[in-house]
Amino acid sequence: MILEEISQKLQMGRAKEVKALVQQAIDEGLSAQEILEKGLVDGMNIIGEKFRNNEVFVPEVLIAARAMNQGALLLKPLLAAEGVKAHGKVCIGTVQGDLHDIGKNLVKMMMEGKGLEVIDLGSDVAPETFVETAIREKCQIIACSALLTTTMGVMGEVVKAAENAGIRDQVKIMIGGAPVTEEFCRKIGADAYTPDAASAANRAMEFCQALSAS
Repeated sequence: MILEEISQKLQMGRAKEVKALVQQAIDEGLSAQEILEKGLVDGMNIIGEKFRNNEVFVPEVLIAARAMNQGALLLKPLLAAEGVKAHGKVCIGTVQGDLHDIGKNLVKMMMEGKGLEVIDLGSDVAPETFVETAIREKCQIIACSALLTTTMGVMGEVVKAAENAGIRDQVKIMIGGAPVTEEFCRKIGADAYTPDAASAANRAMEFCQALSAS
């Protein structure tokens, strides 16, 4: 089955082959949504699971994500034409004063692999920027990353900025990064701390599904 082949080639990081197979699936008349979910997302989910179990590492995830992006580019216009909406919208960034972005990029790719729309604000992002973007783009989730103990405190400012803007009940705030802990998450009043990219993507999906159901 071509969808299984797409999933397998994606896991191997074969971007050119993934792109060719996605085109073939389109030509054979499969729906863009089916190709996305049963081919690309399926492959990315397996990679995410293996990453969580330490069976694959960051380089393999990045190569798989690149392969997924190649296939997703072909599907984007078709998904729009089919009226397929993203499962939810996330704005993500590394907090002000912190320039690390590998972890954030990994989380972004994993979230996109789940079918979420992700607005990447980059690194060194001010609390107000997170909040203004969430309001403007109608995001369900703000995801903040920090790799330095000195910048962790900015995450608390993001929570306060969301409260001050009156959106705290509409937007979930997720945090992560090497020095961040569950205890710190509770202390600043954020909604979720996740230890790795795969669990961050899973949690974001849970939040979006719960919000769309309510």
